Amino acid sequence: MSERIHDLLGVGIGPFNLGLACLAEPVGLDAVFLDARDEFAWHHGLMLDDATIQVPFLADLVTLADPTSPYSFLNFLKESGRLYPFYIREDFQPLRSEYDAYCRWASERVGGLRWGREVVDVRRETGAVARAEEGPVYRVTAITGDGTESHLARHLVLGIGTRPWSPVDLDALDGDGAVALHAADYLHRRDELLDRDSVTVVGSGQSAAEVYHDLLSASGDRGPRVDWVTRSPRFFPMEYTKLTLEMTSPEYIDHFHALPRDSRDRMLREQRSLYKGINADLINQIHDLLYRRSARGLEGGLLIAATSLEGARRDGVIRLDLRCEDTGRPWTHHTDGLVMATGYSPTPPAFLDGIADEIDREDGSGRYRVARDHTVDRAHSRIHVQNAEEHTHGLTAPDLGMGAMRNSIILRGICGREVYPVETRVAFQQFGVPAVRPEPARDPQTTRPQETR
Repeated sequence: MSERIHDLLGVGIGPFNLGLACLAEPVGLDAVFLDARDEFAWHHGLMLDDATIQVPFLADLVTLADPTSPYSFLNFLKESGRLYPFYIREDFQPLRSEYDAYCRWASERVGGLRWGREVVDVRRETGAVARAEEGPVYRVTAITGDGTESHLARHLVLGIGTRPWSPVDLDALDGDGAVALHAADYLHRRDELLDRDSVTVVGSGQSAAEVYHDLLSASGDRGPRVDWVTRSPRFFPMEYTKLTLEMTSPEYIDHFHALPRDSRDRMLREQRSLYKGINADLINQIHDLLYRRSARGLEGGLLIAATSLEGARRDGVIRLDLRCEDTGRPWTHHTDGLVMATGYSPTPPAFLDGIADEIDREDGSGRYRVARDHTVDRAHSRIHVQNAEEHTHGLTAPDLGMGAMRNSIILRGICGREVYPVETRVAFQQFGVPAVRPEPARDPQTTRPQETR
């Protein structure tokens, strides 16, 4: 009996590939998704009680592609008996814990998800089963608790996400009384931090602000001194104005994708405050908290921007080598605890080594050369990526609100037809040079004759 060939195999089951599974199910595709974890989990190290996601509830797994899908956030609320409380709350942003619960609810209902399977190898199949196909077939090998297993698929979708990134080696700093960790592990080790005499948060975005606010709130009168250091010139609020939000549109992606690589890289650096800033309400809450502490005579700790981290080492405590960006002067800061809220970065998976020659990469940088339709194979037809294309598609790559549109594009490529309508123009503004409009024709009867002298 010949082996079964799946139409689609997804590697990784985060929100984006989970959304793809939900949208692929009613289409009738033979789809399977593999993940090394035992169940769905999303940012549990930062699941603070009052934290919300930064996009409205419409940016769920499916709604912006299929508002009638049974896997919508509103259907989750209805089935869990919480639709009316959410309505009365009148807040478009769900709680982060609520969004995680919604994704777990969807993951328990949609078919094709296979947990406890760590993908270790992908290769082009060359046997008889592949020769009978018109296009390439890939063999995906995964390690399970019972050994290894393999799957065949015509299309691959890589949704392995990003990994915590730090400019210093946290393992070398952690231990012997010092606590050093990435913000992704914050709640798992929060009590250890609160037992220190001092804790320093490094970073400029929402996660840094949430950790700083939580530590400062929990420290009370006798907790650690809490310091916050950021390289950003100031504590930027996230940009929420509507014309800026139009940059999360198909028109802007088209514009950004067509730009030269150097221009895209420069623009991404300039646009960081648009999507890596801090919720303005949280900034105000932090200031109010500092004010209340000062009224009680409590030390506020160090709060300083425009300061870069040059290095770190452990010397009884953790010693941070810092530099003032404004003056260029170096200085040293000591702390017992360190939380690096320095974001995440994509990591090229080793399991693609077997088909490395099939992946289209940029010269020099080695980054994926991602086509507009999110494919990265040289033929740009069979291997798709999720949230690995920020350098080619712009700030929309990690945006939960664009996941449904990207999945609609991926399904269009796999199915050869538009399964879900893909919008091409949603913004009022134009990006780049506008198309030249023809001048209106003049009515000769209303044209004023030239005066003769």
